[in-house]
Amino acid sequence: MSPKDRSSARPITPGEMDKAWEPHAFETLIYRWWEASGFFRPETQRELGQSDPDAAPFVIPMPPPNVTGQLHTGHALTAASEDLLIRFHRLRGRPALWIPGSDHAGIATQSVVERELGKQGITRHDLGRDEFVERVWEWKAEFGDRITEQHRRLGVSCDWTRERFTLDDGLSRAVVESFLALHERGLIYRGTYLVNWDCELQSVISDIEVEFEDVEGALYEFKYPLDGGGFIPVVTTRPETILGDTAVAVHPDDERYGDVVGRTARVPMLDRPIPVIADPYVDRDFGSGALKVTPGHDPNDYLLGKTHGLEEINIFHPDGRLNDNAGPYADMDRFEARAKLWADMEAAGLVIGTKAHVHPVGHSQRSHTIVEPMLSTQWFVKMEPLAAQAIAAVREGQVDFVPPRFEKEFYHWLENIRDWVISRQLWWGHRIPVWYGPDETAFPARDEAAAHAAATAHYGRDDVALTQDEDVLDTWFSSALWPFSTLGWPEETEDLARYYPASVLETGYDILFFWVARMIMMGLELTDRVPFHTVYLHGMVRDPEGRKMSKSLGNAVDPEDLIAQYGTDALRFTLITGSTPGVDMKLTDERLEGSRNFANKLWNVGRFIQGSLGEGFIPRAFDELIAARDALEHTDAARDTSKQSHSGRDDLELADRWILSRLAHVNERATDLLERFQLGEAGRQLYEFAWHELADWYVEAAKARLYGDDAAAADTARQVLYHAFTRTLTMLHPFMPYVTEAVWGHLPHAEGDGPALIMARWPTSSPISSSGRRDEAAEATFTLIQDLVRGIRNARAEYDVEPGRRIAATIAAGGQAGPLAADAELLVTLARLDPEALTIGAAPPAPEGAHATVVAGEGVEAWLPLAGMVDLDKERGRLDAELDKARGEVERLNDVLANEGFVSRAPEAVVQRERDRRTEAVARVAALEERLAGLGG
Repeated sequence: MSPKDRSSARPITPGEMDKAWEPHAFETLIYRWWEASGFFRPETQRELGQSDPDAAPFVIPMPPPNVTGQLHTGHALTAASEDLLIRFHRLRGRPALWIPGSDHAGIATQSVVERELGKQGITRHDLGRDEFVERVWEWKAEFGDRITEQHRRLGVSCDWTRERFTLDDGLSRAVVESFLALHERGLIYRGTYLVNWDCELQSVISDIEVEFEDVEGALYEFKYPLDGGGFIPVVTTRPETILGDTAVAVHPDDERYGDVVGRTARVPMLDRPIPVIADPYVDRDFGSGALKVTPGHDPNDYLLGKTHGLEEINIFHPDGRLNDNAGPYADMDRFEARAKLWADMEAAGLVIGTKAHVHPVGHSQRSHTIVEPMLSTQWFVKMEPLAAQAIAAVREGQVDFVPPRFEKEFYHWLENIRDWVISRQLWWGHRIPVWYGPDETAFPARDEAAAHAAATAHYGRDDVALTQDEDVLDTWFSSALWPFSTLGWPEETEDLARYYPASVLETGYDILFFWVARMIMMGLELTDRVPFHTVYLHGMVRDPEGRKMSKSLGNAVDPEDLIAQYGTDALRFTLITGSTPGVDMKLTDERLEGSRNFANKLWNVGRFIQGSLGEGFIPRAFDELIAARDALEHTDAARDTSKQSHSGRDDLELADRWILSRLAHVNERATDLLERFQLGEAGRQLYEFAWHELADWYVEAAKARLYGDDAAAADTARQVLYHAFTRTLTMLHPFMPYVTEAVWGHLPHAEGDGPALIMARWPTSSPISSSGRRDEAAEATFTLIQDLVRGIRNARAEYDVEPGRRIAATIAAGGQAGPLAADAELLVTLARLDPEALTIGAAPPAPEGAHATVVAGEGVEAWLPLAGMVDLDKERGRLDAELDKARGEVERLNDVLANEGFVSRAPEAVVQRERDRRTEAVARVAALEERLAGLGG
């Protein structure tokens, strides 16, 4: 689509705006236009001249959500944060590429399809591997795009033409090449070790997929019979593992057991002989001080067994049932066997007793069932050399963490890392590229033909029958390649050359070890470069009470429901401005409502401006306004002459200079904050400027000129208002893309502004002047006027002066009298003063009957003679009643605090609260007395 076609295809053009912002009338319309126009592609940026030719690309690889995924608030925060960064850098003229995609999610996806098969009364084994995998691909084709479409509803501007899936042909090839490369370098190996076994999934899981939860269990104490008589008292938390014991261990210095070391014990109910050994590992102070040793089902016992050459016995089937090594308990579920064995031991007189015991137990992050340590032959990645590279890269500053404190966690984990078990006993995923010969010799290869060639060379004949490994690789293995596999690696593609390494990896801190660390290690090992230069870690989204959101607690929130209620912009703005890097945030209805109101405020300001511009409005170049501002000298004399007629002049009013200076300030601050990844604070400052400075003050200040008789003054106000607002829309666009794009589309634009706000340019860092300076004099004078206006408005409200009635004022402004007098018209407009009854001087005398005094700034005071505007007798009566009530409250609090019993026995916080209340009540009495004195009472 050509630039001209994109402009003509705009779904929103200047025209009448509805009274309120209706997000659902625009969101889908705008998003489809953006995507169809190719605005998410860096190539389109170059085509439109929106990106600087020499600018370095800005690249983010999207954390690929599970293909089974359902959008949750964590996804929404991730999407909002990454889209903000992409839109910000796109507006700044950098070729911006956000690479989307999804993960095949081996365990989760296979489980979903197996549950569906279960409803039909069949299992995957009934179908066989090939047909089952075909069924999973069918499921993916039907349901796998749900999370992608949900991301689109969040307004993400990623390049969907580059969307990837971890089982795509290209990414699958990258997985095979990386496996072979790491194996060739000795970093991938096969071995039999104790692993974490998920009995429900019937697969091994890695260490970091084990979550420890406190469980209310028991300490089981029993007698371990000794040959020749006697017993050793032993305590365990898992009686069923007694059936796999191969030793009893005591501490060599434990005098209680010195005479039993070297004797033979008998496994209860099995009568299998095992040795009594001594080892300093045993904790003499825990339980009885004697330890049953089960090398086949406990990681510490496994190491102890290696030291003493103990037998390793596995007593479990993969599904958690006991096997033949358990003797009479074979085929029982592990927890059923626990109860049965303990009952049998009690009947045999071997039970000493039990007592309640809370202890941490490993649970599978995937199935949430208790993990069983089990001996198994698996494929592993040797992590120590990979970790050393990653640690060095971070220490050398090749990768920065935001916030920096996560570097310590990163180092701690990598410095204590264990080898990563990467094989999984699944059918859905990247099948391990290894074939086995008849003697179990392994032949890693790209395909079966290559494996046969290697086997032929190994065995010296070409009729060798090979069998491919049944397992697949851990899903995180393919995800670890994501930053470069999505760009075509191992091929040297144009995308890989231009867009790798990525600029930023943005994700939640909870997958720092699952994914972030592994990407850094794999990137360094396979590409010799870090995969990204910055890691931005956001916190978790929690409920209003600070609890983790979950279905079990019933506090989980569906972002699509929030979008339906508040709009996408409101959800995004709430998530971003409510967050701080690495810190959890609470999601509340009040915040969402506030963001929805802000979106509506922007719409209403745009609607007001559109109506104020009039037909035929043509935006002048912003540089013209800056030149006009620069031509003004900030002396009192020059500012006095600026109050002459605007006929034939382009002079800017004080309010114009103030808002342009404040615009420069917020532009500079927002740019700096976004560059430093302080996304929430940048949004908060833009909110304060847009609502409380531009809308609340400048729009009100400009109204008199917009609708006045001076055409030149009106045009200047329109130009300043237009430019300040459109630049504000541009800066807010990354936070709230829909409402800003919709308002932008309703406004007129000069030639060359581009077809869409998404393709506009971020304002320069200091737009107030060509020299880059702020107008400090204008800001100081306008701030003084703001203070006076606030004070006068408060006084009018206190004295119940009719809102439309103009009042007199005498202002003693000292050295500020000149600048203040030069802009008296602005003060008159904003404070509803009577211009004929306004006196401004350095030190004018206070007028008679000045019932209200306003102090603004240092040495500036305003007196408001309100005689004739309020019923003084009625006002005195009202204040007398309030004063009596306030004095009564002071007396009551004095009595409370004089009560020694209360002061001595009540909590300090309660006593302090009453003291604070008394201080406030005393201040209230003083203020009311002063008000009455001002009325002559």
